[in-house]
Amino acid sequence: MPARNPFAEYTNNKIMTASPAEVTLMLYEGAIKFCNMAIIAIENGELEKAHVNIKKTQRIIEEFRNTLDHKYKVAEDFDRIYVYLLQRLLEGNIKKDKAILEEVNMHLREVRDTWKEVMRRNKQA
Repeated sequence: MPARNPFAEYTNNKIMTASPAEVTLMLYEGAIKFCNMAIIAIENGELEKAHVNIKKTQRIIEEFRNTLDHKYKVAEDFDRIYVYLLQRLLEGNIKKDKAILEEVNMHLREVRDTWKEVMRRNKQA
């Protein structure tokens, strides 16, 4: 019988009870976290760890792209942002370039912060 992991149970509960907007926010937070982990791995010379975390960041952004609703014009803008971020992540992974990853993380934080503001405004409405 596997050992009970309270943290895993809490995390699973948090995800399962979250609204779609909250899940999107969690995904942005995850992408930022993995990108940060890749930056630290590059600083420490842990290139495989950097690769793994860059790939995790890419998968989250690919999921954002795959779930865009193109009946809204803003989806085209987000698609362009996501394509750019994916290109930069690929380049950052090939070169193991910390500066590129820091740029990607800056953009991810900006989009996340915008998303938080949209969520806040929708709560007030």
